[in-house]
Amino acid sequence: MSPAAALRRVERAVLVAGLVALALLPLVDALGRPAGLFVPGGAAWVQQLTLWLAFVGGLAAAGEGKHLTLSTAELFGPRLRRAGHVLAAAVSAATVATMTYASLRLLAVQRAEGKVLAGGIPEWASEAIMPVALGLMALRFAWGAGAEWRPRLVALAAIPLAFALGATASGLLDQGSAAWLVALILAALVLGTPVFVGMAALALLFFLKDGAALGDDPGTSVSAVLAEVFRLISSPTLPAIPLLTGCGYVLAESGASARLLRFFRALLGFLPGGLAVIVIAVCALFTTFTGGSGVTIIALGGLVYPMLRADGYPEGFSLGLVTAAGSLGLLFPPSLPVILYSVVAGTREQNVPADGLYLAGLLPGALMIAMVAAYAIRVGARVQTRRQAFSWAELGRATWESKWELSLPPLVVGLFASGWLSMVETAAAALAYAIAIECFFTRDLHPLRSLPAALVKSSVLTGSVLILLSAAMGITSYIVDAQIPEQLVAWVRTHIHSPILFLLALNALLIVVGCLVDIFSAIVVLAPLIAPMGAAFGVDPVHQGVIFLANLELGFLTPPVGLNLYLSSSRFGKPLTEVTRHALPFLLIMAAGVLVITYIPGLSVGVLRALGR
Repeated sequence: MSPAAALRRVERAVLVAGLVALALLPLVDALGRPAGLFVPGGAAWVQQLTLWLAFVGGLAAAGEGKHLTLSTAELFGPRLRRAGHVLAAAVSAATVATMTYASLRLLAVQRAEGKVLAGGIPEWASEAIMPVALGLMALRFAWGAGAEWRPRLVALAAIPLAFALGATASGLLDQGSAAWLVALILAALVLGTPVFVGMAALALLFFLKDGAALGDDPGTSVSAVLAEVFRLISSPTLPAIPLLTGCGYVLAESGASARLLRFFRALLGFLPGGLAVIVIAVCALFTTFTGGSGVTIIALGGLVYPMLRADGYPEGFSLGLVTAAGSLGLLFPPSLPVILYSVVAGTREQNVPADGLYLAGLLPGALMIAMVAAYAIRVGARVQTRRQAFSWAELGRATWESKWELSLPPLVVGLFASGWLSMVETAAAALAYAIAIECFFTRDLHPLRSLPAALVKSSVLTGSVLILLSAAMGITSYIVDAQIPEQLVAWVRTHIHSPILFLLALNALLIVVGCLVDIFSAIVVLAPLIAPMGAAFGVDPVHQGVIFLANLELGFLTPPVGLNLYLSSSRFGKPLTEVTRHALPFLLIMAAGVLVITYIPGLSVGVLRALGR
């Protein structure tokens, strides 16, 4: 076995074991709480397991090319793409190598503190996964520069150049070179550098520049970026991200989609456009559990698109519907972006709880689905598609067959809303429930043969998201230190005097952002900036969160880099321009829904008020 294959095997084993352990610890605490039993030091181990999943998952994502990018490299010619690929690899290798050095500096500080985890293991020994994973990731990026040694050597040569830049920062970055380096990083982003690398590179550069101006040690300056990782993993809701992502992938890898499709067909197939409404419902449910990662189109697209065409729906409508339906459902529990927004936007002065966001998003999310479904019914009535006669017997059989999957959303909402379990404990219960039903009741997954593959896939996505969040927290830290939020609030107060105009400007900004970056990047970068602006205009923070997330649903469909546009183009073998054209009516409908959600706050905060929250 080659060293690369051996490393991949070790990565997968660590990811599966880490995710299982991360689920078991909160469950043991939840089940033992009535009897006063708990795992000693369990909370600290949950944080450490999340750290391992972030960095080992990030390492695996680098090996599989799964880190989020701007997806714009395909817009250029072959020669420029090849050159851009080398540049992207060089910037990635240099940046991640610098992060490795910064993590080593932090590890020395942690070792000096002498903290010990339950079981007598030094905390720094567990946290050593950061420099190990980052160092291997830097080598992977350099190796991926090309199939020959020349581009690989170019990428490797960027690493000592980056260290030389850091060592001489005081003599270079105060002479205008920073602007050129920013331009280089942005060019690499456009040409394929992962988004987390671009964010980390900018954060490292800005901290180095300011540190050089103050005469600080370069090592101290770059360590400020990685220091945010420790603040991130202390978030009480962060471990829910890998757990809920794992739940979504277990469902996606099973036969849940076919069972849910049968249920919704029995329930809604009698309507004009019934199959289209069914596709919307099933895709929205899957998107809720997979967090807008694109799994919906990949897992369901090949199943529902031929069914729509066979029922007589136009090709363009069918393509646009499947593309759009994969972006619905992000406001419903247990959606990953909701938790991510809660983690990033919450501050000491202004809490944005995930449970409040889930409750507030129920009516707005249902409105978006209803508006798209109404359009689907209209098209179905016009083209006179086939309908399925309603049958109580078939509905009963379909309900019984899909009973386990249908019971999962109420279980998650019930456990969380009841207050019996925390967000992380609820997420652990959801993952355990999904594994139990798909392995031992429906038997779609084998516990040893197919389940680990699903858990690895989910952990790779988790790693890419958490690494992105870690890098973004670094640049957010710089933004806060530079008092940019305060300056933006002052500017907005000077030029915008109405909450209505502020919300309109917020919609416009988020639509533009949705055109350019993925939803995870938008959340981690913009949420900390926008939260204080909304507070300045008296906008309820939970309502603003719903507006934020509803706007970013549009980002999946908005050119030039809407994720669902690219996935549909790849999945169905259609030109990107054609997919974009057919998705446009759905984009306009959803945009109208966002305006309604924005200017009728009762749709979101009204639910909270009715519940006395």
